[in-house]
Amino acid sequence: MSRLAVTVHRFSLVTVYGSRFTAFMFLADIPEKQPALLSLIYTAGFALLALLLLVSLLFARARRRSALEAVAPADLPPEVRQRLGATSTNRGLQALRLGFILLALAVFGFHVYWAEYAAATNDRFQELSYKDLRNRRLSESTLRGWILDRTGSLDHALALYRRAPNGQIVRDYPLDTEMAQLLGSDRGDPGLERALFGIQSEAAPEALDVVEGRDIKQPANLDVRLTIDSELQKEAVAQLRDRHGAAVVLNPQTGEVLAMYSNPSYSLKAAQDEEAWIRLEANKRDNPLVNRALGAYYVPGSTFKTVVMTAAFLNGMQDSVFSGYPGGYEAEPGAKPITDDNGSCEVCGPMHIDMALMISSNQYFAQMAVKLGPERLAATAKLLGIGTYDNPNDLLRGRKRPDIWNASNDAVKRALAPRESTILANPKMRRYDLALEGFGQGYAGQQTPLQMAMVVSAIGNLQGQLMKPKVEYDLPPAVFSQVMTPQIAAEERQLMGLVTMGPRGTGASVFAPVTAQGITSGGKTGTAQKEVPEYDPKTGEPKTVKKVERDRRGNPIREYEEVVLSPEKRIDSWFLCIAPLDRPQLAIAVIIEGGGYGARAAAPVAAALVLKARDLGLLTVTGQAPQQPQPGQQQPPQGQQTPQPRATPRPRATPAARHNGAAKNANAAQ
Repeated sequence: MSRLAVTVHRFSLVTVYGSRFTAFMFLADIPEKQPALLSLIYTAGFALLALLLLVSLLFARARRRSALEAVAPADLPPEVRQRLGATSTNRGLQALRLGFILLALAVFGFHVYWAEYAAATNDRFQELSYKDLRNRRLSESTLRGWILDRTGSLDHALALYRRAPNGQIVRDYPLDTEMAQLLGSDRGDPGLERALFGIQSEAAPEALDVVEGRDIKQPANLDVRLTIDSELQKEAVAQLRDRHGAAVVLNPQTGEVLAMYSNPSYSLKAAQDEEAWIRLEANKRDNPLVNRALGAYYVPGSTFKTVVMTAAFLNGMQDSVFSGYPGGYEAEPGAKPITDDNGSCEVCGPMHIDMALMISSNQYFAQMAVKLGPERLAATAKLLGIGTYDNPNDLLRGRKRPDIWNASNDAVKRALAPRESTILANPKMRRYDLALEGFGQGYAGQQTPLQMAMVVSAIGNLQGQLMKPKVEYDLPPAVFSQVMTPQIAAEERQLMGLVTMGPRGTGASVFAPVTAQGITSGGKTGTAQKEVPEYDPKTGEPKTVKKVERDRRGNPIREYEEVVLSPEKRIDSWFLCIAPLDRPQLAIAVIIEGGGYGARAAAPVAAALVLKARDLGLLTVTGQAPQQPQPGQQQPPQGQQTPQPRATPRPRATPAARHNGAAKNANAAQ
């Protein structure tokens, strides 16, 4: 369809829908008139009551002398005379009057809260607001704008209006399941549809308009252009098909969300049916209504080593040398030894951070976390948007973080607000717990895919800044925090390049096709074990077992249901990626539930997204394809240099030397 034809078609839709809106308001005027009139009567009655109470208080204060006091002898003691006055005789009535005023104010405050503030602060209110008939009528009576992808082309509209065969004008979603969790429906948690085109109205003026029969004029809604690329979004869907997980693709220089998908998803069209919606809500095994990219907690595994690496650089500890031990590293006496994935040590003996990141040494990063301490680790985590707590019970609070987003209004921030990712950072925490956090286990196990995409985005930013994610194309970029210097960011990118292009990189074989296309990249694999419930295959509900809590004497106190955990832990597959390495335009986080090793399931998804982004023109490839070094080769062939890890310790560099040397390859063979 040509742009002119589409424009004419949209004009006809507006004309038809406008006439339907007028008819709708005429019919809706009748059932809403009585509630509106009662609202006005309540407001007027409350104002009159408040006025009468105020007048009575002033009048009572002016007539403090009672008739008995006027005829009493003048030589009465002051305490006796006080008992004869109006203050004493009316004290009980005044207390009742004051109590009534407080109750009236409490009732009025209750109404003010639900009318003005609940929509912004109360999560439960937002979930159930779609059931409010008034809200639904207002929403349906206003023509929403079209939602376009980043190209701005009408042919790539993500939400538009079409004329149905029966002549009705209906909202249509070309990417129905692909964009469902971002756009959202008129039920459940608000998505971009309700956030971008929500109607703000004042209660009393609107009630007066309804009673007097005047039409309620709503401002026209313009089209909205998102940062999402529809073709890259479809590629993410194709890569995650038949698997549970999520993928997030950001531009680390601007914070633009290029793609965000969570699988399983649901159909926006099917969700219009109430019975279908109830079935979606009841499916706790697949949780199709949950946007895993924003609202699911995962154990990050080795991807969290990027956070520890950043903390090491920020505190001048990146040249620290730690050893791998065949029997594992013991963080404290009596603690379980921490080993690498092979049950021993990938590198037995001293190693630097570049080798440790390339081979993903648990022992190295456990020792690094202990050396850093909880305070330094917490300071870095906060810069990256991760919440830090002293009490383990606070780690799963799951509070929302709308402040992370760069958006045009608070409604959009609330609609996309992720659950807060958290770590424990108690100054008195055990060394063993801190060591577990160092390689993404233990108390670091509450990370969302968006959060991990933000971590790698900060490394990919040329200025070392963490940009606030944004989905509205026309908004200027906004900085969340200055995480590191540009020199440190450049050094960290070179370290991540070892994972996808180094001789022993855990993701090198998977990214070989990407490298062959001339695209330099960096990454980090991650493998994490997570306890999960057992599910009933018939109902899809988690299995439970009845438990009895007893006191010290063995007497039952209460009975409760406890979820049965699967005897085998689920092994999740992670991969973080930045590309191209010299000027990153992609920052990717992929999680595949039950996918196994990071290089097995998640890394191929990230590699496919990089190649698709290249085909779509979302990244610019510069330079020649780096050649993979052969075993024992110290320097790559002439052309672009491939990062090389240090094999033996070297003297620690001064901060000035580290910063001045950022332009060269910090990991070239020594």
